[in-house]
Amino acid sequence: MVQSRFALAPLSALVVVSSLFSQGGPAPAQPKKSGLTAQEDAIIALYRKGAKPRLPAPKGRLLPEELNTIRRFKEAKPSVVYVSTLADEVNQYTGDVTRVPAGTGTGWVWDDRGHVVTNFHVVSVEKDGTIGDAAEVRVTLANGKTYQARVIGFSLAYDTAVLQVFAPLEDLNPLPVGSSRELEVGQGVLAIGNPWGLDHTLSTGVVSALNRTLPTQFNTNITDVIQTDAAINPGNSGGPLLDTAGRVIGMNAYIPAATGASVGIGFSIPIDTLNRIVPLLISRGPLVRPRMGFDTLVDIQARQLGVEQGVVVNHVEPGSPAARAGLRGTVTDAKQQIVSIGDVIIAIDGHRMGTYGELVAYLEQADLKNKVEITVVRGSQIIKLTLDLRDGAGKI
Repeated sequence: MVQSRFALAPLSALVVVSSLFSQGGPAPAQPKKSGLTAQEDAIIALYRKGAKPRLPAPKGRLLPEELNTIRRFKEAKPSVVYVSTLADEVNQYTGDVTRVPAGTGTGWVWDDRGHVVTNFHVVSVEKDGTIGDAAEVRVTLANGKTYQARVIGFSLAYDTAVLQVFAPLEDLNPLPVGSSRELEVGQGVLAIGNPWGLDHTLSTGVVSALNRTLPTQFNTNITDVIQTDAAINPGNSGGPLLDTAGRVIGMNAYIPAATGASVGIGFSIPIDTLNRIVPLLISRGPLVRPRMGFDTLVDIQARQLGVEQGVVVNHVEPGSPAARAGLRGTVTDAKQQIVSIGDVIIAIDGHRMGTYGELVAYLEQADLKNKVEITVVRGSQIIKLTLDLRDGAGKI
């Protein structure tokens, strides 16, 4: 934001200055002379009379690399969108609900059916340690028009979400996609996004490294991640990383957490991963997790009960894999007051589970077999239970 240099001046001083100029009062005092000679004064006066705009020099030819960058940006710009979210805020005194801005980011058109891909963290809201959907999602196209959108599928494990945008399909042009398997360290890349809310910003760079493993906030790892030195800042999340042929090779997602801004190190989820995950999110919605037969308390409830790490089992469905394994749920009285908390899940197949988000993300990402070993805390004991995920027909 650019501030006026008068922004902090006293209001009375501004009124006096305005009055003097509007009434034809004395002009502002000239700066005091600093020992200038008469000759120097004459030179300054002479050159004041000759002040005029300068003529621009003839435009030189742009380099082929520059022409290609310009071309690719112009081609891709209409397919890159500005994503904004709203959250419901409840007035604790009146109970009134107000819809307030929650965040912004970037997305890009996936296909010709109105689907836009972005990061899940762009369209989610975190409150009291719990991740939830934004109350409203809006998408603004390059032509400046804004449309409602709905999250139709998401993956915590891969921090990816798909939006259905309710805009004319002719205004939604999909970007061509490439293959991240073909990438080489050192090849040129272009990142387009909305850093700090500045829409359709282009930054360029190279592929700095390949096959990085990126830990997520849900205790899962995204593999084969692309590292780039193209400037990526808050607001770039969800935007496309293009090769010099204008093909999407990744989705910009993360920057080093300690900086909060670009330091020449950014990370993109590879297109080959997206090409596997996005069709599943479109066709099925949120990634399907195996039926285990229990639900859990949300993290904020667990923390209020003194459980700082782990996921508290709330209800166990009779006859489910969880029930057959002996998993215990939370017990409540007739007034729905908690009498005793259920088993606290701290690991699945040896992978630590600290929060509900980590549990969901792991179940999305893991290649689960017929049986799953769950480690729980029950009172003062640590117990391992084996869940058989197969139904009566031997199917998961």
